[in-house]
Amino acid sequence: MGKFTIVAGARPNFMKIAPIIHAIQKKQKEGAKLTFRLIHTGQHYDKKMSGDFFEQLNIPEPDANLGGGGGTQAEQTAAIMAFEKFELLENRPDLVLVVGDVTSTLACSITAKKLQIDVAHVEGGIRSGDLTMPEEINRMVTDSITDHFFTTSEIANTNLRNSGFQDEKIHFVGNTMIDTLLAQMPHFKRPEGEVFENLELGNYFVMTMHRPANVDQEHKLKAMIDAILEGTEGLPIIFPVHPRTAKNLKEIGINAPNLLMTEPLSYLEFNYLVKNAKGVITDSGGITEEASVMNVPCITLRDNTEREETIQLGTNELVGTDPKKLKPYLKKVMDGNWKSYQGIPLWDGKTAERIVNILIDKYPD
Repeated sequence: MGKFTIVAGARPNFMKIAPIIHAIQKKQKEGAKLTFRLIHTGQHYDKKMSGDFFEQLNIPEPDANLGGGGGTQAEQTAAIMAFEKFELLENRPDLVLVVGDVTSTLACSITAKKLQIDVAHVEGGIRSGDLTMPEEINRMVTDSITDHFFTTSEIANTNLRNSGFQDEKIHFVGNTMIDTLLAQMPHFKRPEGEVFENLELGNYFVMTMHRPANVDQEHKLKAMIDAILEGTEGLPIIFPVHPRTAKNLKEIGINAPNLLMTEPLSYLEFNYLVKNAKGVITDSGGITEEASVMNVPCITLRDNTEREETIQLGTNELVGTDPKKLKPYLKKVMDGNWKSYQGIPLWDGKTAERIVNILIDKYPD
C-alpha cells in the first residue's frame, strides 16, 4: 500500500496540492490501495484559511497542523523540523510530497531525508539565479536531496539535468496550480463592496507588490507607484495590499483616487479580477502563470524570474525594478498591442493525474 504525506505551509501551497488530493481520491474510489495524510506546517497564519477555504477547494482539513509560524525564517525552519519529525515517526509514509519553495518545503524535505524517507518535489527544478531570494535557497537545497522531481517545464528539466540529476528522477508533468485554476474558473466571483461594484470589466489593472526590493525603500516605492499611475492614464488600479506596504504608502503621501487599495482577497475573488483585467502589474511568480493561462497582459517588476516559460510562451514580460523602464510596457497594454498566450506544454489541467499515476507506479500496492 502506497502511503504518502502531503505537506503545505502557506495558502498558495494548498492551491497546488488540492488537485493531487482529488486525483488520489479518484484512484482510491477505483480501488487503488493508497493513503495520504495532509499536513499543514502552520508556516503562514491566514485568517482566510477557515473551513470555507478547504470547502472551496473541496479538500479535507489537514490531519495535523504543526504550528510552525512566527519568528525568523531560521526559527520557523527549526520549529517545523522538530514537529515534522514526530509526525513522520508516528505516521511513517513511503514518501513525503512537498510543493513550491517556501520555508516548509525546505524544512520538511530535510526532516524526511534524515529519517530515510523518500521526497518528491512538486515544481522541482525552477531557478531564478538570484541567491538573495530565500525562495531560491529553499529550491536549491530541497532539490539537492529530492528523489522525484515533478516539473512544470522543459526549462526546469534542463536545470536539473545541468545539475547532474538523472532522467529517471525527472518527471515532466505540468503545473498543478493551473489544474486548480482551470477547475475553479467557473466559480470565480466578483468581490463584494463599493470599490468593485462599479468596475468596468476589461478596463482596470490589478497590482500586487510585496518584495522588499519594491516596497521597503520609500523613495523607490514612490517612484514606482508614480510611474504606474502615469502609465495607466487614470484607469482604476486594484491593489490588495499588505498592511506594511499600506503604511509605507501613507508615509510617502501616495493618495490617488484611482489607486484602490483593498484588503487581501480570496482566491476566487482575486482571480475573478485578474481574468477580467486590462493588465496585471506584479512581483509575484505565481500570478504570472495564472495571468498567462487566462491570456491577460502581465508586467513583472523584478530583475529575474524562475518562470521563464511565462515570458517565452505566456503573456509575461520582465520589466525590472527601475520605474523609468515601465512606461513603454504600460503603453503597449493601453494600446492593446500585448502578446497573446501561446500555450505552455502540459499546462492542461491534468498534471495531478499524471503525478498520482507516477506515484502508484513507483510505490505499488
